[in-house]
Amino acid sequence: MYEDHESLPECRPAAAGQVMTGAEQVVQVLVEEGVDRVFGYSGGAILPVFDAIFRYNMENGPESSDVADLPLPMIVPANEQGAAFMAAGYARASGKVGVAMVTSGPGATNTVTPVRDCMADSVPIVLICGQVPTAAIGTDAFQEAPVHSIMGGACKHVFLVTDADKLEATVRTAFEIARTGRPGPVVIDIPKDIQNASSEYAGAGRLPVPGYRQRMHTLRTNLLERDEAQQFLDLLSQAKRPLIYAGGGVINAGAADEVRAFTERFEIPVVTTLMGIGAVDTTKPLSLHMLGMHGTAFANYAVEDCDFLIALGSRFDDRVAGVPLKFAPSALHIAHFDIDATEIGKVKSVDWHHVGELGQALRTILSVADSGEVATDFADWHGHVAELKKNHALNYKRDGDRIQPQHIIEEINRHTGGEAIIATGVGQHQMW
Repeated sequence: MYEDHESLPECRPAAAGQVMTGAEQVVQVLVEEGVDRVFGYSGGAILPVFDAIFRYNMENGPESSDVADLPLPMIVPANEQGAAFMAAGYARASGKVGVAMVTSGPGATNTVTPVRDCMADSVPIVLICGQVPTAAIGTDAFQEAPVHSIMGGACKHVFLVTDADKLEATVRTAFEIARTGRPGPVVIDIPKDIQNASSEYAGAGRLPVPGYRQRMHTLRTNLLERDEAQQFLDLLSQAKRPLIYAGGGVINAGAADEVRAFTERFEIPVVTTLMGIGAVDTTKPLSLHMLGMHGTAFANYAVEDCDFLIALGSRFDDRVAGVPLKFAPSALHIAHFDIDATEIGKVKSVDWHHVGELGQALRTILSVADSGEVATDFADWHGHVAELKKNHALNYKRDGDRIQPQHIIEEINRHTGGEAIIATGVGQHQMW
């Protein structure tokens, strides 16, 4: 679950009131936001911030030269794309907002792919880009690129800072947007003269983004009511073959415990997306593993056969749903839980939905179910699911004269006891 600092009160730090350069203010906000490492590749337009990081480490770090001992270590990759992907990997693994820092022009454009990747997978990172001085913007200056235009369609939000007095608040707001609601990447484009300008550090304050904050307030306060929960339970009581379709939103919401309690209470089989792996215990009999183009056959057959599909933090992606009209063709009803209202009905029409925090919604449904009678009998469905898993089990040719990738993965799993951390790109190896 990604950390949400939105509900915490702002405390003025010791640095408040000091005169700092814009670059130093960026570093100070990073420290106050809990950033403990930055992934960056240097260049002329971002050097003031790099220098500020080095000075901060010299003034606040130990005498040891070990990078691991520095308060704000800079991890240098092979290129800018690597910096943003490393920040994304850090965010996925830590639950914190990842931070990448690159220079202007080609430095910024090299990060478009990882930024878009974070947007697709709802991963919170803040990308800080250097930019040519404000007076040179629009003149095709050396290593200038229209970052605001390029990134606008690839990220959750992009800022171009043209007022030094708003830099501190902008960086703080970027973290707020990246980590709240549906997480995602935020880009800050900072001209070099803004980095070098000096002003008093306030130590608090954010930009006025009333529309965004109103939407976040609506999400936080849009609690599932008991009558709505009862409507969902009425649909469940009509079902004979319900199926849970769990996506990455379950992981982002930190709602795996509630999902597991929900599945165990009602004994509903579960399929997950690639991003949803880990939401449920795959060793349980009712776990059908991953669905979709690269999923298990028995998971996809279960989707074909279910009569009530319950989507939790999933978006009916084309790798999963394929042809939407043919996805879950036997489902008499579809319910959809999501934090993003734009996902409701975007690909597949639904009969019941809730936009809000998943954990609270499931807890309410369980509470209403425990206080009343919910008649369900899924014994025949459980038997059918067991037959699907038996008849369409994963297997491979074990007595051939060639090395099989499945065998390699099994051996890695055996040697590591299932505790290996695996990093993949996209392709066959990911599916292995």
